[in-house]
Amino acid sequence: MKKKAQFQGLRRRWMVNSMSVVFLVVVVACALFSASISNYYYSTAQNTLSARAKTSIGFIDRSSAASYGEYYAMVSNYAQSFVDKDKLELQFIDVNGKIEVSSYNFTAGMSPGTADVATALQEGRIGVFRGRDPQTGEKILAVSCPLTYDGRTVGAMRYVTATRLMDRQIAINCGMIYAVGLLMLGLELISSLIFIRSIVEPVAEVTEAVQHIASGSYGIQIENTYHEEIGALVESINDMSAKIGQNEKMQREFISSVSHELRTPLTAINGWGETLLGDTSNDPVQLRRGVGIMLKESRRLANMVEELLQFSRMQDGRFTLEVGPVDIQAEFEDTIITYKELFKQDQIELNYDDGGMETYPIIEGDPERLKQVFCNLLDNAAKHGGSGGRIDASMRVGTEMVLLTIRDYGPGIPEEELPFIKQKFYKGSSKARGNGIGLAVVEEIVTRHGGRFDITNAEGGGCIVKVYLPLKMSGMA
Repeated sequence: MKKKAQFQGLRRRWMVNSMSVVFLVVVVACALFSASISNYYYSTAQNTLSARAKTSIGFIDRSSAASYGEYYAMVSNYAQSFVDKDKLELQFIDVNGKIEVSSYNFTAGMSPGTADVATALQEGRIGVFRGRDPQTGEKILAVSCPLTYDGRTVGAMRYVTATRLMDRQIAINCGMIYAVGLLMLGLELISSLIFIRSIVEPVAEVTEAVQHIASGSYGIQIENTYHEEIGALVESINDMSAKIGQNEKMQREFISSVSHELRTPLTAINGWGETLLGDTSNDPVQLRRGVGIMLKESRRLANMVEELLQFSRMQDGRFTLEVGPVDIQAEFEDTIITYKELFKQDQIELNYDDGGMETYPIIEGDPERLKQVFCNLLDNAAKHGGSGGRIDASMRVGTEMVLLTIRDYGPGIPEEELPFIKQKFYKGSSKARGNGIGLAVVEEIVTRHGGRFDITNAEGGGCIVKVYLPLKMSGMA
């Protein structure tokens, strides 16, 4: 319920934030369009009336009348013959602001009292009025044009029209605009709902899967039916989950392997210690044999503990190199000589090819770490490929690199396990004794020397390991 409420809140916030902006934009746009339409209609009507008034002034010239009676008869006749009586009211205003003659006879003698009349009579220019008629309360548009005599204003011609029909047309047009705006809001709402649903539902599924992973369900996979960013996210989470599951499995195997590996030498040491302690025969052969086994197992135990310490240093960043000049040939050949005797006891033949060179260049590196690399690789070759009864080691020098090769003639590594063989804790299908971190330590040491470590299957069977070390190294950690 909590998760559902969270995503409902996300949907609500998305809708409020996005739709409020769209709503505001649509309302402002509709208001501007409506104002523009209203202004267009009123401006057009105003300009039309003004133009008509200016034209009519040319026909009504009081100076052509000899008397007021003639003027009155002339304007009365003009008002009576006015052809647009059904649309407009034509009024003639005297200098006092009263209607002298009107195309609507019932308004004669009245005073409009609007601003357009005052502008025409007092300022001598065309006046415009928009609003409600003070007499009838009806909304009107009026234009008054001054009538002049001898350079002074003696009256005004006024056109008046009701804006009821014009307001209705404006309302219809504005209604259409707002209807279009509402339609746009509706489409945007539907689009937003579809979009947020396409985001929220995948996020909810991904969140649920991530919570399962966080609670310990490592390795679970989300069905990826999504596209673009969500699809890439799901793919990344699936990859993360698979790697976490694999690492979790390797760690469990590592703990089990280390426990077994530690128990075996401890059991041998403890057993032989008890045997020798309880042996009263003082047989020197038995004593020598027991001490030899105890020494061998204690050394193996010390090597395992050292590997674990090295791995611990790698994990927390305390793994460093003591760099100095290294006679790489001497270090490698010393290791070969040591293991040659050890391998004989297990019926494994160790062959060494120095490439026909008497001396190799001195390189920069950590001799103890490099020797650890050689020991780990030879020990690994014996454990996993010793069944072939033969291990070949060689050394070559190039223009920039020294190449050290170790090849066994065992069963090799399954192709599907090759990409993971250098990962920490990984043992794959091998049943050989070990904790799965030896090659990870080798990779770390070689990389920190600026070199490269490759391991592949060899033609004809077995596994081949190649270590490339630069003749000149810089920037080592």
